[in-house]
Amino acid sequence: MTEDSLRSVTVERSGTGHFVATNARGGTIRFGGGSAPDSEFTPVELLLAAIGGCTAVDVDVATSRHAEPAGFTVKVTGTKVGDDLGNRMTDLAVTFTVVFPGGEGGDRARAILPRAVKASHDRLCTVSRTIEIGTPVTATVQDT
Repeated sequence: MTEDSLRSVTVERSGTGHFVATNARGGTIRFGGGSAPDSEFTPVELLLAAIGGCTAVDVDVATSRHAEPAGFTVKVTGTKVGDDLGNRMTDLAVTFTVVFPGGEGGDRARAILPRAVKASHDRLCTVSRTIEIGTPVTATVQDT
């Protein structure tokens, strides 16, 4: 593993049911267990956001070089289930709603949009590719 390929975040408890994730560049995001009235994201919502964000970046790069979108929304949905396999998400779906202006650039961006979404899904988006392939996750406890 090279330094360029390694990615990491550190999650620290900030209070009962509340956490802060920090990336290597110092960026932070707060999240929690989802108990009302907290508006923090839950870990499952962060997963959905990661899927949507990853593919949105891919699609934006491919289309916005032709025209700046007038609207760009990605909705990610899924069903949380608990069964014999444990808690997990099923029926994950990503829906793009993108509006480009009229004119030649907008026409090119509209024509590219379906191919860009497919390329992101099939090979570019690291997050959704990792989920679809089913990469194992290990969990350990470090001695203190």
